[in-house]
Amino acid sequence: MKRTINIKEKKLDVSSPIVMGIINVTPDSFSDGGKYVFADDAVRRAVQMFREGARIIDIGGYSSRPGAKDVSEQEEMDRVIPIIERITQEMDIPISVDTFRSHVADESIKFGASIVNDISAGSDDVNMIPTVAKHNVPFIAMHKQGQPSNMHINPQYSNVLEEVYSYLKQVIYKCKSAGIEDVIVDPGFGFGKTTTHNFKLLNHLNEFKSLNVPLLIGVSRKSMIYKTLGITVQDALNGTTFLHAFSLNKGANILRVHDVKEAVECLRLFDQIKKY
Repeated sequence: MKRTINIKEKKLDVSSPIVMGIINVTPDSFSDGGKYVFADDAVRRAVQMFREGARIIDIGGYSSRPGAKDVSEQEEMDRVIPIIERITQEMDIPISVDTFRSHVADESIKFGASIVNDISAGSDDVNMIPTVAKHNVPFIAMHKQGQPSNMHINPQYSNVLEEVYSYLKQVIYKCKSAGIEDVIVDPGFGFGKTTTHNFKLLNHLNEFKSLNVPLLIGVSRKSMIYKTLGITVQDALNGTTFLHAFSLNKGANILRVHDVKEAVECLRLFDQIKKY
């Protein structure tokens, strides 16, 4: 597996797992919606995540929760770009822009973003992969089935593990052929998948290591946790931490999380176990 990611002529080491902190600057994201719509609050949270040990900050201005409302490209840019610009002025940390729109990615990179995180892996915008290649930034390619407005309605697979793996393998080839040097894959927990699909993917996570690229896991506070346990999203931190530990043991390289402090503690304990 490639052990470093090139970010603005620097190397980010992922041979030991790292944490990506999530900041959704939206009013309706499933966990933190409405908390960081004001720039000062978002920047303050980014500083806190940095101090707690996040190695990447992921900024999203378009809610992709099941049934989420569509927003215009301009509104998405109005949400994310001022915050990306502010964070780059405050601290030296890679910023990932969470978008499936090439123009949003293009503008965000101009204002300081150094990674593109696309829930559609370039399939929703034919210009996304060429845009990422042009800027020579890392690309996080996620698998999803359907669109945020309908992906929760009866998703079907013949074999979810084989289909997600095959899709990501094809995306890696497409990205590499376009000139993208650093590709990171995300199986897309909750994106057009039932709870059963999610747990099957999680249990066989180690099989994705043969793709030979870094593996990002996004299970933080998701419905696979709180629906299984019969709790609320607000009470899903303990379950999240367990799945993070399980994911690390199965080969995860990047944990995309809402709760940085707890995830970093999980990493530290995992690293300690590996010494013995």
